[in-house]
Amino acid sequence: MVGAYIIAQFQFGPDQASSLAGQVDALFLTLLAITGTILALVAVTILYCLARYRRNAQVDRTPIPDSSLPLETAWTVIPMFIFLGMFGWGATLYFKKNQSPSNATEIYVIGKQWMWKVQHLQGKREINELHVPVGRTIRLIMTSQDVIHDFFLPAFRVKQDVLPGTYTTQWFAGTKTGSFPIFCAQYCGTYHANMIGQVIVQTPQDYEEWLSSGTTEPAMALSGANLFRSLGCSGCHAVNASVRAPLLNNLYGSPVPLQNGQVVTADERYIRDSILQPELQIAAGYDPIMPSFKDRVSEEELTQLISYIKSLSKSTDR
Repeated sequence: MVGAYIIAQFQFGPDQASSLAGQVDALFLTLLAITGTILALVAVTILYCLARYRRNAQVDRTPIPDSSLPLETAWTVIPMFIFLGMFGWGATLYFKKNQSPSNATEIYVIGKQWMWKVQHLQGKREINELHVPVGRTIRLIMTSQDVIHDFFLPAFRVKQDVLPGTYTTQWFAGTKTGSFPIFCAQYCGTYHANMIGQVIVQTPQDYEEWLSSGTTEPAMALSGANLFRSLGCSGCHAVNASVRAPLLNNLYGSPVPLQNGQVVTADERYIRDSILQPELQIAAGYDPIMPSFKDRVSEEELTQLISYIKSLSKSTDR
């Protein structure tokens, strides 16, 4: 009974708590089985030869041929197809992991020595916790306030570097309720080991109750709109502005022609760069007169401004 209990409690890896977790584990276990089988075959062959051809053993020691074309072809072609198949499987999973569904719920994450700062579009803020509803696809939009961090959710089998000066994304969909750990998987300083947290996956009803509980703040888009006006941005980017500047309605997700002839997509990174480094990518047909807001807005304010500009689009599908 005790032995059966211990076996029942043994867990080979983290919980499988997302739609991707089972697929990642299947790939890992298949690769482990293939390489383990090859290792076992090599080890058994070595042990057999050690035993059969040991010193003083009465066996035929006639030299074998130096080469065998069928054998060499087999041990080259068969492993090649096996590992090409593994590569194709892994590449398919990689691209799936890095292409979030268009209907995902967006949540902003800022890494900082040594904590995770989270803000939901509804305005709710968290530190070292991330509340999400079960069964809903979540898209995290992440940046760092200082050094490189890494947002690692082992139970969801996703991990993504969080970089200063840009945005990276990752998505997941929780498949069961509960609390699951968050780690920083990139050494980021003295208290790196303390940069931990938890994802709390709730039922949709519990999640909505949590969103409306406690201290509530304005929605991110509303905070961004107030900041947009207070910084004087509406003086140039409004329809009736005296200064001619690009209009922001329906900007997000649209192609933007540049003065150098290139065309870029107006995603979160483009909007961020346009606020902090407007001289980098100047829109075609406009003069480079926009001032930089570097050191004038915080990371949280940047995410609010971006959320507001995205809200001006009819659709935020990427």
